[in-house]
Order: sequence, then structure tokens, then C-alpha cells
Amino acid sequence: MQAHYKKYILNFKRPSGTSRGVLTQKETWFLILHEDGNYGIGECGILRGLSIDDVSDYEERLKWTCENIHLGKEALWEALMEFPSIQFGVEQAFTSLESNNPFVLFPSEFTNKSRPIAINGLIWMGDESFMHEQIAHKLSEGFKCIKMKIGAIDFDTEIALLSSIRKKYDPSEIELRVDANGAFTAEDALHKLSVLGRFSLHSIEQPVKQGQFQLMRDLCAKTPLPIALDEELIGVFGVTKKEELLQTIQPQYIILKPSLVGGYRGCKEWIEIAERMHIGWWITSALESNVGLNAIAQWTYTLQSPMPQGLGTGSLYTNNLDSPLTVQKGQLFYRDNKKWKSNLIEDLCI
Repeated sequence: MQAHYKKYILNFKRPSGTSRGVLTQKETWFLILHEDGNYGIGECGILRGLSIDDVSDYEERLKWTCENIHLGKEALWEALMEFPSIQFGVEQAFTSLESNNPFVLFPSEFTNKSRPIAINGLIWMGDESFMHEQIAHKLSEGFKCIKMKIGAIDFDTEIALLSSIRKKYDPSEIELRVDANGAFTAEDALHKLSVLGRFSLHSIEQPVKQGQFQLMRDLCAKTPLPIALDEELIGVFGVTKKEELLQTIQPQYIILKPSLVGGYRGCKEWIEIAERMHIGWWITSALESNVGLNAIAQWTYTLQSPMPQGLGTGSLYTNNLDSPLTVQKGQLFYRDNKKWKSNLIEDLCI
């Protein structure tokens, strides 16, 4: 078996705002395996400024992974504990190599019968008119669950946006989620949660910055709307530490991004612990290309979660890899009559 990697820069169609700044490009890395004339491909989707493996020797670790690919998937996963995005790339690449089709990692009715996955429509941060424009567009596309990022513009303006949606659509028509990306402070978090609680929201993701365990525990105990941990899960290694975190904070939900928490195996550990504690969960992509999104979506379908998942980011880029993934009426489909963009895939796999 041979392995190599390639860096790829994804370009946003439009600058995309988060509480950590505005993104115009997204760096990603592809891990490619070759054996007996077949290949497997995985994406190591690092998010600079957020991933725990955003370190100066990241490429060196990818090189080491390729040089030691003979160790196999399980041994490499253990050895790469502090590099969750590479753990996930390794899982994908081996599963892809072992498959009859390198892009059908988990055959199911999602891949062979176009059975869809319900997803949320993502509203990016921006000025009031831009956010209104996005909301109207998502509703016109048939989304029944909308996730709105908050914390970058004036809170009163964000409340006005939520109010305008609720005046037009009640909770039975549109499920609303918000994501604060840790933007609230210890002083204002509970007040803002109380205000947000007026709008029958499904949940709020990460109201305060991660690492404030007692504060987050208090908020989860007092909140008028469910709290979902997101960034809080990053960098928590091992089953014992994961159990300790969930026992301490006792959130209503956790959100799992395979690229940030160690791929399928890392997510499974969180899910098993959460279900024992009666904590809800859902899966979310983390701005991967369609290679990573495809791998996440196919696995997510096998989990058979009834909740809308966060898997609709494939259309953000001008130079994404064309794929069978299609979003229609608030659902993600794998249209097997559509093909992957062969020339770019071949370039990556040479």
C-alpha cells in the first residue's frame, strides 16, 4: 500500500461571516491510498483557529501518516489522537479503498435509492439585509429547519430578525436553531438566553466560550431553551474525559463534527456516552469539500437520527468537487445518476 497527500484551497463564493471573523478561503488536505490498482481518498478538514490540530507541524504529521500507512487504520487512529482531522481522513481513506466504489463508503438507501437526510438551512452572519435575504431564500427552498449564526451583529437586530420569522412562521412550520459560537459573556449569557427563550427555539449552540465548565453547567441548569455543546467537545480525548465533561455540564444536546472530534470512532464514543445520560445529539459538517461531506453524510444516514442534521455546506465554494450530493426542499440527496468530477479527482489521486 502507498499513500500520499495533497493540499487544496477552497474559495468561498461569498465571504462568510462567523463570530471568529470573515472567511474567504478554506484550506483542506486530501489523503490518498493506492493498492493493487485501486485508490481510496479521505479529507483531513482542518479549520484554522478552531481545530485542536491547528499546529505548525500539521503537514509533518500528514507526511508521517503516509510513511506509516502500513500500521493500519486502528493503530494510526490511536497514534493520531491529537490530530482528529487526520484521524478522520485516515478512516475515510481506508474505508474508501476497501469499497467497491471509492466514493460509496457506506452503501445504503441513501446512496442507492436516493433516500434523503433532513438538514438545517444555514444562515451566515452579516448585516441585517443580508441575513433577511438568506432567510427568505432558505424558506423559498423548502427548509423546515433553519440555523442562524448570532453574535456578530447587534443583539437587538438579531432578536428583531427572529421576531420577524416567528410572526410569519410558528414552531410547527419552521424549527429555529441559533449558534452563538461562544459570543456571550458570563455577565450577559443568562439574560440573552431568557430573551431568546421567547421565540420557541429548538436550541442554542455554544452560548459562551468553551472551557468555562461551571458557567456552562449553571447555564444548562437554568436555561429556558436547550443548550447544545459544540466547540466544548474539541480537544477532549479519551472516553473518561468525555464522560467527565458531560457529567459536569449536563447539556441538553451535543453537536458532533467528525473532522474536529476524531472521525467516526470519536463521534461514536460521544454518542454512546450521551445516550447513556439521555443527552440528544446530531451530526454536523465543518466546511469540508464534497469529499468530506460525502463521507460524513453517508455515515450519518446509517445512524438513522430523526433530527435535521447540519450537512448542507457543499454549495459554499466556487471550486468544490462536483458530486452526486444535492440539496432539495431542505433535504440532502445522493443522486447516483450524477457523477464526481473525474478530472479533478484524477489530479488529486495521481
